[in-house]
Amino acid sequence: MIFLYTTHKNKEEAEKITSLLLEKRLIACVNYFPIEACLIWQGQKTSENEVVALYKTSTTKAVTAEQVILEHHPYEVPCIIHIEAKANASYEDWVKETTS
Repeated sequence: MIFLYTTHKNKEEAEKITSLLLEKRLIACVNYFPIEACLIWQGQKTSENEVVALYKTSTTKAVTAEQVILEHHPYEVPCIIHIEAKANASYEDWVKETTS
C-alpha cells in the first residue's frame, strides 16, 4: 500500500483531482488536512495556507495516480511524496480491490 502525500492550494482544487483519481480507480480514498506551508519559492520566503491530500492507493497504481496528479495539478512544482505503508490485512485488501 502507498500513501501519496500531495499539497493543494485549497480543498476545491484537491477535490477536482480526487474526483479524477476515484473515477479512474487509481485511489481507494483520501483524507484532507488543512496546513500552513512556509517555503522559499523563486528566491522569496513565503507562507500560505494549503490542503494536504493523503491519497491511499495500491503499489501497482501509485505511478499512474502520480501521473494524473501531475497532469491536472495547477502548481508549477507540485509536491507528490510516495510513502510506503503497512495496514491491517483487511484494509489493504480493500485498497487493492478498490483500485483493481
